[in-house]
Amino acid sequence: QVHLVESGGGLVQPGGSVRLSCEASGSGFTFSSTPMAWYRQPPGSQRGFVALDIPGGSTSFADSVKGRFTISRDNAKNTIYLHMNSLKSEDTGIYYCRMRNDWGQGTEVTVST
Repeated sequence: QVHLVESGGGLVQPGGSVRLSCEASGSGFTFSSTPMAWYRQPPGSQRGFVALDIPGGSTSFADSVKGRFTISRDNAKNTIYLHMNSLKSEDTGIYYCRMRNDWGQGTEVTVST
């Protein structure tokens, strides 16, 4: 069973930066060889794709965050990170990490003055 825990959310000013973390624990996976993804759910909207990290160096991003967000992982810590820069109000939402069909509980990011 996989357990995912996100952290790092909070209130951020427009133009600011924040780093989200997602730590994986449990059994049945080898973190270093498992693709990991980030999704977000804006207020009143559906959850949507943000970023994907495939072991070996391949990443992909939603068009809305390209050039502003990056993704990285620390395999020794079973942790995936989402580095969010030049934040906009429309980046507000609950951010979830995903491993295969398992989801974390989410961490909320609010971009506002």
